[in-house]
Amino acid sequence: MAKRRRLSPADPEIFGAGLETKAMRLAATYRRPPAPIAEVSGDAAARAALEEVAQELHSARAEGRFVMRLPLAAVEEAHLARDRIGMDEAELAVLIASLRERGQQMPVEVVDLGQGRYGLISGWRRLTALRRLHAETGADRFAHVQALVRSPEGAPAAYRAMVEENEIRSGLSFYERAHIALEAAEREVYPDKAAAVAALFATAPAPKRSKIMAFTAVVEALDDALRFPAAIPEHLGLALAGRLQAESGFRSRVAEALRKAAPDDAKAERAVLERALKGQGASKASAAGEEVVPGVALKVKRGRLTLSGAGVDAALAEDLRRWLGTRA
Repeated sequence: MAKRRRLSPADPEIFGAGLETKAMRLAATYRRPPAPIAEVSGDAAARAALEEVAQELHSARAEGRFVMRLPLAAVEEAHLARDRIGMDEAELAVLIASLRERGQQMPVEVVDLGQGRYGLISGWRRLTALRRLHAETGADRFAHVQALVRSPEGAPAAYRAMVEENEIRSGLSFYERAHIALEAAEREVYPDKAAAVAALFATAPAPKRSKIMAFTAVVEALDDALRFPAAIPEHLGLALAGRLQAESGFRSRVAEALRKAAPDDAKAERAVLERALKGQGASKASAAGEEVVPGVALKVKRGRLTLSGAGVDAALAEDLRRWLGTRA
């Protein structure tokens, strides 16, 4: 019987590769499609995640939790009457040095005024320091301010936010507290100064609010004459308030003393005020009473009012009768 020959596989180098067909290319590139339910679920999850991120960003901005980078020129620092009357240059120098070295660490608070403008609520010192740095260096890193965009419910809420931020961070003097209350009342944010003090310092104890109210008399009488009002200590301010309310001519005497002394610092100004309280350098009332206008002295004692002097005549008496008639 003849032996069967074993056939070896064909050598492609000799016979060449087989013919390539379309079916072969399709087989090489074919991938099984994902299950429809998995694809739909993946798309839905992605959309839900994007919507959640968008909603969170919207909520953060609406609630004032979204820090924005605003051009310095876009922020109006005069949007509210400031509770800070002045700024100590030494403290400002420290703040400028910190911003230069570490950048802005705490955002300011603003309100959106529309058309790319923002009104400053709090952070006046930081904004001032950044503006000085930018003017000095021209560096882009100081050309913008980090800000939280708040949405206070009207001007009263904005003023409260400003006062509370300063009270928490560094505190206000009694004069500054009284000053901002009067400013807010003058701008008709509140009906009067008493309402302004009650609203702006609602969390303060009643005795503290009473002292702020007393200081409003000092602000009203001497604001134009004082150079360093924020440095007036509590006891001195309360003493001034008492004398201002008790003596009609005290305001003019103190203002004149301040004008003549022209103090260069807070310590010198305090000395002028203390001398005025003691009567040093001030014209004392005569035995006939206090000269309220040239030639007319007024004396009030135990329910009796006495006018005397060269200016007291029939014409003055007639004027007084008419004036008293209007008060009836």
